[in-house]
Amino acid sequence: MGLIKFVAMPSEQAQAYRNGAADAYGMSPERRVSDGSNIPCRHCLRTVPEGRPYLILAYRPFPGLQPYAETGPIFLCAEECERAPESDVMPGMFRMVPDYIVRGYGYDDRIVYGTGAVTPKKDICTYAHMLLQRDDIAYLHMRSARNNCYQVRIDRA
Repeated sequence: MGLIKFVAMPSEQAQAYRNGAADAYGMSPERRVSDGSNIPCRHCLRTVPEGRPYLILAYRPFPGLQPYAETGPIFLCAEECERAPESDVMPGMFRMVPDYIVRGYGYDDRIVYGTGAVTPKKDICTYAHMLLQRDDIAYLHMRSARNNCYQVRIDRA
């Protein structure tokens, strides 16, 4: 077993958005059709195939509002998809981009300063493991290094 695990959006949240639940801004998710150009679903952690519908919505992967509760756009398969299994192996859809921001959060769901770093994809597992050895870090987020969009949560295994 690995030392870290990549954790996809919970199925209950994904299903709620598919059923029309309001996003983090109180709006209905927008529905589009994939053109096959790397539309990454945060539930199955795969790209939405060409011709298949997907949702765009504002996502806040935190339990409540507070100054550090970052909100941003994500994509989600509009049709039911199987949640990606928790794994210490980086999901394949993340291998197409050269780097990501990896950032630590404390048990109070706030950023742990000094942990955020643009990290080459080949070093993400190592950096994540190093951060999660710290007692002041509860979990990590992996985010786009270009747009800061939420990608996936990383927890201790």
